[in-house]
Amino acid sequence: MAIAAAAVIVPLGILFFVSGLIINLIQAICFVLIRPLSKSTYRRINRLVAELLWLELVWLIDWWAGVKVQVYTDQETFKLMGKEHALVICNHKSDIDWLIGWVLAQRSGCLGSAIAVMKKSSKLLPVIGWSMWFSEYLFLERSWAKDESTIKSGLKRLEDYPQPFWLALFVEGTRFTQAKLLAAQEYAASAGLPVPRNVLIPRTKVRFSLL
Repeated sequence: MAIAAAAVIVPLGILFFVSGLIINLIQAICFVLIRPLSKSTYRRINRLVAELLWLELVWLIDWWAGVKVQVYTDQETFKLMGKEHALVICNHKSDIDWLIGWVLAQRSGCLGSAIAVMKKSSKLLPVIGWSMWFSEYLFLERSWAKDESTIKSGLKRLEDYPQPFWLALFVEGTRFTQAKLLAAQEYAASAGLPVPRNVLIPRTKVRFSLL
């Protein structure tokens, strides 16, 4: 079984790495040659190029792993998903929450413009980190004294983004456990809020959990 899994995973890993380096090269060329002339054109091109890379991971979890994502929302919200700017505040359910988010973004038509708040060290990762940097992800150091200006300038920079984008962040303390769910339900009941069954309730004045 282990040999069979390796026979699939290793070639896929090599394919992702090689194609990712090609994508990074294209992003770098566009960043140097196109962005100084037209930031909007660069963003539109980068959105398509980055999506080619992310689609490989979406395929891996969606088709090969057979993971299915169920969305519970009202019809009006469902129709607007991917068609307007959105701040996506995520709970932790597993270590691949971000990848589940990409599957949902792909279904909503905004995978290439899905942006997230990440640890600063993430941008140094070959292929995936470099691609995120070219895609204008927000990289923080987990120090408010340093990150306040980064967040403000990053959000200001995204004001003129030419297409609908999602900005995702994982709030510190939202790693989902049964004990935390009970605490969230008690808090919701005491505060007169809808009592959650499958997610937690983010509180104010907490740190970001950066993937």
